[in-house]
Amino acid sequence: MSRLYVLAAALALALVLGVTWAMTLGGGGDDRFAQCRAGQIAGGSETIGGPFELVNSEGETVTDKDVITEPSLIYFGYTFCPDVCPLDTARNADAVDILEDRGQMVTPIFISVDPDRDTPQVVGDFADTLHERMIGLTGSPEQVKAASKAYKTYYKAQDKSDEYYLVDHSTFSYLVLPEHGFVEFFRREETPEQMANRIGCFLENS
Repeated sequence: MSRLYVLAAALALALVLGVTWAMTLGGGGDDRFAQCRAGQIAGGSETIGGPFELVNSEGETVTDKDVITEPSLIYFGYTFCPDVCPLDTARNADAVDILEDRGQMVTPIFISVDPDRDTPQVVGDFADTLHERMIGLTGSPEQVKAASKAYKTYYKAQDKSDEYYLVDHSTFSYLVLPEHGFVEFFRREETPEQMANRIGCFLENS
């Protein structure tokens, strides 16, 4: 009996270790994009992204289904941002151009986290300046908050009594595929070429 007990305990331990190992990999065996990812996403990619309702540069209310009709690169920022947002969105635009030269189309999307100042026209002009295909979106404070929450982003306006107030915010860019939803994020230190290579991998395997 003792030998059977030891054998059963060993099998149980092996099972636990196997499950733990599989969880550590994040289900990589079933992940068609595993070779494209730079690292694991805490909680899994399914925890990021989702439906949103915002306002485009024409003042029209649109949903994620209206906007994300092809692979899209989403960035949350604000037009009054003095340095980070222009640099990040210009980098994203460069990555999109590299991909287009390779025959892969990706739509750059800019979502404002400063709805008080970023009217549809303001956010539209900002997006158009950076890339002719960039979509600029804003909305009510409630709409912006809901979109930010869906993508797990952070933003907080400083003292608004100063008309030149700044907004603290996260700086990730998000790759979203219409048929798969959110699949990857990019940190701001990544170059346009690095982004294009990784995005291209996702497109080739989608």
